[in-house]
Amino acid sequence: MSKRFRRGLVVGKFAPLHRGHELLINRAIDECHEVVIISYQRPELPGYPAELRERWLEALFPQATRLVLTNERLRRLVPPGAGPAEVPANDAPATADRRFCGFLCQQVLGVTVDAVFSSEDYGEGFAEELTRYFRERDPSASPVQHVMVDRARLRVPVSGTLLRADVHAHRELLSPAVYASFVRRVCLLGGESTGKTTLAEALARELGTLTVPEYGRQVWTEKAGVLEFGDLEHIGRVQVQREEEAAGHANRFLFCDTSPLTTLFFSRLLFGRAAAELERLAGRRYDLTLLCAPDFGFVQDDIRHGGSFRHEQHAWYLRELEGRGIPYLLVTGSIEERVARIRRALDAVDCAEPRVE
Repeated sequence: MSKRFRRGLVVGKFAPLHRGHELLINRAIDECHEVVIISYQRPELPGYPAELRERWLEALFPQATRLVLTNERLRRLVPPGAGPAEVPANDAPATADRRFCGFLCQQVLGVTVDAVFSSEDYGEGFAEELTRYFRERDPSASPVQHVMVDRARLRVPVSGTLLRADVHAHRELLSPAVYASFVRRVCLLGGESTGKTTLAEALARELGTLTVPEYGRQVWTEKAGVLEFGDLEHIGRVQVQREEEAAGHANRFLFCDTSPLTTLFFSRLLFGRAAAELERLAGRRYDLTLLCAPDFGFVQDDIRHGGSFRHEQHAWYLRELEGRGIPYLLVTGSIEERVARIRRALDAVDCAEPRVE
């Protein structure tokens, strides 16, 4: 397929990476055989570290060459005296930024570009400075053209400032892979017949969001209660996978009806041991952990062990959570009382910044 350019460049802070950025980068991908994406900021905006922005770019644009820099990363790439020791400050002169990007392309990545894509008026000057920089080192370097994309923000009316002010109100402007980073995960634990599922569903209805059902229960039913040792690690992996898939489609909070910690309990109960990966998954942290108390009548179904067993489970959860240093909220009373108390607790973990993994 014939394309206009050999190699294109997109530069941005991507804090956060939004649909406008996606439009810009996808335009570059459509028109270039290769695309280079560069991101840096000094100082970094609170809550938007290089590792997170890099993860977003990798998830959405794996085919592009991506370079997300901090001073530390730059120093690992550039030997002392061979180039800049710091990325330009956010208020640096435009020429410093443009020549720094030229240096990164030519001296770090070993390439030049023949197009720079932007949604700003500065794009023409950027292209001219890149042309000068490349030709200082190779007079035969091709001129760099500027491609303007949606300057008036008509196709995607968005800005980073708008999103940082209230990311949840504008979550449709973020890819699920990005919005997932802003969703607070809430884990519900508890013994059999302690109201976990009912509570998770009530909270999701109350807050207009999603729950992640207990995958282990599904497997237990499908296999008529005859599990093999390897099933437990599989259950833990799939539970986490489903949480991550659901997070980007949730609204502010995601309620997880169990966690790999529960799977660890059953692995030890059934087999006296657990796979190393399941042990690792059981340490997964949530933004809020709820432990449902066994304080109302036991209801039997086809797979539950019995009333005394849930008290053993509850005691195990208490020991594990405290031993692992995991803060938790013990919830008691009716569903209405539990929902009211949890809603107050959610205020303490709600935040417009991306969550810390």
